[in-house]
Amino acid sequence: MNVRVLLADDHALIRSALQMVLADAGDIEVAGEAASGTEAVRLTGELRPDVVLMDIRMPGLDGIEATRRITAEPGGPRVVVLTTFDDDAYVHGALRAGASGFLVKDMALEEIVSAIRVVATGDALIAPSVTRRLIEMVARQPEPAAPPVDLDGVTGRAREVLILVAQGATNTEIAERMHITMPTVKSYIGRLMVKLAARDRVQLVIIAYQAGLVTP
Repeated sequence: MNVRVLLADDHALIRSALQMVLADAGDIEVAGEAASGTEAVRLTGELRPDVVLMDIRMPGLDGIEATRRITAEPGGPRVVVLTTFDDDAYVHGALRAGASGFLVKDMALEEIVSAIRVVATGDALIAPSVTRRLIEMVARQPEPAAPPVDLDGVTGRAREVLILVAQGATNTEIAERMHITMPTVKSYIGRLMVKLAARDRVQLVIIAYQAGLVTP
């Protein structure tokens, strides 16, 4: 079954390049294109894509708020955010908007295609360079009222999984490195989210940094 993707970017040239690459992928279909956040939200409701590839900076409603509105809908598509990291304020907001993937625009187009496949299967993906920048950003801008992180109940293999997540590993990579099955990885991550009250994978990265498991 094809993965239906909505492209949201205000640059027609970028949408065109992505359109051509995705058309050659064989298992990915471009369901539509949006040139603004407002249009992305509207088309998501009309076209019901599986994945939205979302630029952050767009006129009017930006990609952060558009992502927040899309992910707030039950059963909505998964969102992969594309960023150039020009402004950490945008990144800080995007991390809390509910995206399932964070990629940088200078990645090879083939890597972006692979990321769409990963996210469409229910996994989450954070590019290693994004993970490093996230940790550096949190180090510079700590949450002033953030409660202390309690990892007393996170031990052994679960802690190993948390560290690998914080290093930007996908579920497949975690399974390979730890010699465990994919369902086991997903089970560990699900329990980590419940235990640490984390909404998503990105929050697990932040928690791992705040707990000292990873450093900038």
